[in-house]
This record gives sequence, structure tokens and C-alpha cells, in this order.
Amino acid sequence: MRVLGVDPGLTRCGVGVVEGVAGRPLRMLGVGVIRTGADVVIGDRLVLIERGIEEWLDAHRPECVAVERVFSQHNVRTVMGTAQASAVAMLCAARRGLPVALHTPSEVKAAVTGSGRADKAQVGSMVTRLLRLDAPPRPADAADALALAICHIWRAPATNRLQQAVAAHRGTGTARPPGTARPPGTAGPTGTARTPKGRMS
Repeated sequence: MRVLGVDPGLTRCGVGVVEGVAGRPLRMLGVGVIRTGADVVIGDRLVLIERGIEEWLDAHRPECVAVERVFSQHNVRTVMGTAQASAVAMLCAARRGLPVALHTPSEVKAAVTGSGRADKAQVGSMVTRLLRLDAPPRPADAADALALAICHIWRAPATNRLQQAVAAHRGTGTARPPGTARPPGTAGPTGTARTPKGRMS
């Protein structure tokens, strides 16, 4: 599996490509940062990020794109910029028909370091070790992008098995299709059984 990890941001958007499968050594194919100036209008910054991500997609042809899930912060302006860059990454992937996976920062940290509260230095150190690099990628946004790709490669098999199990369960017909009526005398949403005439039994 070849995954492009994207650590979204307006000023620095980290990108990293990792190839491999869970349980075996992984290989880094590329890492970098797409930069835009704070003095550039927002629309032009998003265009620059789009062009940068498209170049990475063209160069490495990933099978999937893993993007950091935006979470609430006190700095609303930072959240907005991150969300906008995240949307651009998802758009670029969707336009090519590539699946997009969203992972929270704590999920990525837990997958790579074993702790959902690890700091950036710990993440960078583990990424360096897992990919057998000479030094941690700089800046931290680049290391975070690689960590996202690693996280997805490791989590994908379990996620796929869960999706297959859910699909199989739905295929058995045990689940009641949306919009169908409940059989007479069965419990409603509140747990109260009703007769066909609507009176409580």
C-alpha cells in the first residue's frame, strides 16, 4: 500500500509518502512541505496548496490519501486555515477517485508512539526509527505527514475487516431497512410495546 499523508496547514502543509503493509518494514518515498506566504490572499494560498498536492499525487501515485482530522482549538483562525487546507487535500484525492482517510492527532500519536499524548519530538523520533531515516524530518509538519501515512497503513487492515463485517451483517437481512414499519406488538423507540390499534399492551 502506498499512502500520501497530509498534515494540513496554510503556512506549512506537510506531505509524506510511505509504502508498505502492516507487520513489515515500511519505506519512505518522499517527504516535504508545501509553503504559502501569510501576505498572500487566502484564495491564492489555497490554489498554491492544491498545485503542490497535485504535484505530489502525480509524482508518487498513491493508492490512498490520509489527512489529519481537524479538531477544535481555542484559536479559531488557525482552525479555519487548517480546515481549508484539509478540504483542498480531500478535493484533490476525490477528483482522482482516491479514498481519503481522516485520522485524529491522538490516533496518529498512539499508532506511532504508543501514547496518544506524545509530543512532536517523540513522534519525529519514532518516525525516524520506523522508516530507518538518518535524522527526523524537518519541520515537524513533514514528520507529522509521514506519521499519518504510517498510521493509516497500520490501521487499514483492521478498518477493512470492520467494514466487511458490517457489510456482511447488513447483507443477512437481520437489520430492519430504514423506513420500514415495526411488526405489531414490538417495542418502539421508547421501549413501549404497542398493539396494532396503537394502545399500550
